[in-house]
Amino acid sequence: MTRIDDTPPAWDERTQLATFLDYARDTARAKCDGVSAENARKSLLSGSPLMTVSGLINHLRWVEYYWFQVVLLGEEDRGPWTEEDPDREMRIAVDFPLAQLLDEYAEQSARYRELVAGNALEKRAQRAVRNGLYVDLRWILLHLTEETARHNGHLDILRELLDGTTGD
Repeated sequence: MTRIDDTPPAWDERTQLATFLDYARDTARAKCDGVSAENARKSLLSGSPLMTVSGLINHLRWVEYYWFQVVLLGEEDRGPWTEEDPDREMRIAVDFPLAQLLDEYAEQSARYRELVAGNALEKRAQRAVRNGLYVDLRWILLHLTEETARHNGHLDILRELLDGTTGD
């Protein structure tokens, strides 16, 4: 896999935060290059049976939905998860082609890029997080970058186990 340039086009805080999140998103997509349909659905970790390439991409998509639309904007949570199945977004991912999941993730990322550009980093979330605090857009961007980067490590492991592909 080829490293994607992560140098921001400008040095203001918003551009740097958005660039690093885009870099992490692009890296997740790049780690899926050349994954077969069978391998995208394959679970290799007995302790984490839902951890598949498809599952991780769908998870990243829905995590962004949750933080931007549900927490920041205060919209009704229409995510696929339930109390009985909190990881459902990972479970159902194997029912969809990886290309479709990647396209949906890319389309959604473009919408959220516009959302970020149109709001102050200090914009407070409409919903509190688990500890009762109302985070701001800056915190959400940092959190999503961390979350995506962490799952990129999982994608690295899966790719190496699935087909020997390693990345930078």
